[in-house]
Amino acid sequence: MNKRKSSDVATISIFFAAMLLIHLLSSLLFSVWLVPIKPTLMHIPVIIASIVYGPKVGGALGGLMGLISMITNTLVLLPTSYLFSPFVENGTLASALIAFLPRILIGIVPYFIYKWFHNKTGLFLAGLLGSLTNTVFVLSGIFIFFSSVYGNDIKRVLGTIITANSVAEMVISAILTAAIVPSLLKLKK
Repeated sequence: MNKRKSSDVATISIFFAAMLLIHLLSSLLFSVWLVPIKPTLMHIPVIIASIVYGPKVGGALGGLMGLISMITNTLVLLPTSYLFSPFVENGTLASALIAFLPRILIGIVPYFIYKWFHNKTGLFLAGLLGSLTNTVFVLSGIFIFFSSVYGNDIKRVLGTIITANSVAEMVISAILTAAIVPSLLKLKK
């Protein structure tokens, strides 16, 4: 049992390091990116770990992703920081819920999608639906808890986000998941 826990800690650490690297590099890249689409890429290691190592490891990494989101939005103030951090002006406990719950679910949903299909299509769908899980739960949380902030024009704001970033995130997640997971599954055996 101790060996299993040590293995999980090592796995989580490796994937967490990849998440931090992706977060740093994408933050730098998207700060000079002239296109309005700035997809989140940090969730891809969470999806991959969920499929390869199970929902406990995936859920833990999703929780760490939520922590990164909350810390980033607390330290780097943007007009939307209050949506993910209860520690900034207009932030509430709902902000923490939006930061953590969708990200934890990213680490659980892909595992069961792949387990259900257990083939290349399942990998593609797990990547796609893992990303969609984040989108649906984050945007639903924003709609439920903060819809009055945008002068009741939240539907237009959320529609813009869905059509731009979310589609790019889902496609990138699906392709990378289908490409990377088979090799990791072979290495795991």
